[in-house]
Amino acid sequence: MKFLEQPPRFLFFTGKGGVGKTSIACATAILLAESGKRVLLVSTDPASNVGQVFGIVIGNTITPVPKVPGLAALEIDPQAAAQLYRDRIVGPVRGILPDAVVNGIEEQLSGACTTEIAAFDEFTALLIDSPLTADYEHIIFDTAPTGHTIRLLQLPGAWSGFLEDGKGDASCLGPLAGLEKQRKQYKAAVDALANQNRTRLILVTRAQQSTLREVARTHEELADIGIKQQHLVINGILPKSEAKTDALAAAICQREQASLDAIPEALKMLPQDQIALKPFDLVGIDALRHLFANAPQPTQAAKDLPIEFSKPTLSELVNGIANDGHGLVMLMGKGGVGKTTIAAAIAVELAHRGLPVHLTTSDPAAHLTETLNTGLDNLTVSRIDPHAETERYRQHVLDTKGAKLDAQGRALLEEDLRSPCTEEIAVFQAFSRIIREAGRKFVVMDTAPTGHTLLLLDATGAYHREVTRQMGNTTLHFTTPMMQLQDTQQTKVLIVTLAEKTPVLEAANLQTDLRRAGIEPWAWVINNSVAATATSSPLLHQRAINELHEINTIANQHAKRYAVVPLLKNEPVGVNRLLELASNSALN
Repeated sequence: MKFLEQPPRFLFFTGKGGVGKTSIACATAILLAESGKRVLLVSTDPASNVGQVFGIVIGNTITPVPKVPGLAALEIDPQAAAQLYRDRIVGPVRGILPDAVVNGIEEQLSGACTTEIAAFDEFTALLIDSPLTADYEHIIFDTAPTGHTIRLLQLPGAWSGFLEDGKGDASCLGPLAGLEKQRKQYKAAVDALANQNRTRLILVTRAQQSTLREVARTHEELADIGIKQQHLVINGILPKSEAKTDALAAAICQREQASLDAIPEALKMLPQDQIALKPFDLVGIDALRHLFANAPQPTQAAKDLPIEFSKPTLSELVNGIANDGHGLVMLMGKGGVGKTTIAAAIAVELAHRGLPVHLTTSDPAAHLTETLNTGLDNLTVSRIDPHAETERYRQHVLDTKGAKLDAQGRALLEEDLRSPCTEEIAVFQAFSRIIREAGRKFVVMDTAPTGHTLLLLDATGAYHREVTRQMGNTTLHFTTPMMQLQDTQQTKVLIVTLAEKTPVLEAANLQTDLRRAGIEPWAWVINNSVAATATSSPLLHQRAINELHEINTIANQHAKRYAVVPLLKNEPVGVNRLLELASNSALN
């Protein structure tokens, strides 16, 4: 593995949920420890399962891993860190400022940026020279901070006052209140991240076009702020030997090779490693020892084991949606789980039944919308350009709130407007213009904002409260977008995920966020399930068996109703293939 050649002291593994960064980080820690190094493995992943991987309980204290001499682990609980961080900021003003102001501060501190900055607050002590880490030759981090967080920490001080004076917008600046006292420590930590002799960043991805595009953006964002010692690891590539006797495996290999051939230019110059897909769960030290090696293949007998479980179809969910005759259908989920495809399949099936449908998406893969624009009279398609909408929103905020700011204040505001929340809010505003159509037709919305963004829109956007206040006790009927999303009679939210541990944990966290915003998910969709296929590939069959635990967890703990969509040989692009997907007639 190239990323393990002459490793520096700090190794950071980053990547979207489900790509395998925790497994690779753990396997790296074992390998270095068993080579005689003293290693500390630190996880800041909200969906961390490092303790489960090693089969021990790991908390917020450095814990030796008994079966691996020289290795210790630490799990920074981001949610607990965020709560302590909120208490430190809000505590001094509680009972002094009006409740409404305190509630507003708490809401600004409720989102992903607070969690990320609070976790960074915890592990900066591990990046600087201190007695806590003096004994360790390597410190491995599972999940690195984003470029947005690091840029925020590089900006000048005076965070407090900026928000209090109302100069910020619905934003991620709130978490920065109270950082000033530790700015010297943060500067040392950021300097360590940018030091190529001390730090190496490993970008973990899959051989999929969407995940490769996303990791390319991460690479450029971090390189722009000085973190240039980067390696690329493409994980989970299906061995070509599996394609010899199985059509599904052959199709997957072909798709993966096409993605690798079209790898973004920004990634081509990075040192690259490829790791083969394994048939076993990467849980336990013995399994992790085999991650970087050629793993033993499942026996022929393994593929003959029957896989029996309940397989509710997407068509059954569409039946429940169609009964209302019209309404808003929102597809939500992390990137890479296929929510755009599922949204398109639902829209096409509803239109095929003679129902009027407007499919709206912010997916940059415009070829899908171009395909859908033909062949169905009842279907209209719109594509919202996230970049254009974000620029429009940013310029509006700069022209209004930023017009009278000094140079430092404008720098803070401009950085704030680079946050992920800004794009979500801008795109949601564009979606809101379409939502009103749901009173007379189906509106299927793809790429919806997170629960945190919805809370910000409701808590800091004056629109919802101001309309309610102005209407008072009048008899006039009114509905705001937020009210419509909270009304289960008008809106059905579908959470899309994969039958893998990390995506399921992230989907469950999303559901919790939505419920905090007063939005109750209507159903879950388990996409690209190998268990729902009839594969004869021994490796894929073993992975199908592994999926059953996650499917049962969704069915018994998370979802009121759900559907299982099989992994397909052919990409579901075009009206006919989407109709097959929705009707479940595309089973392999």
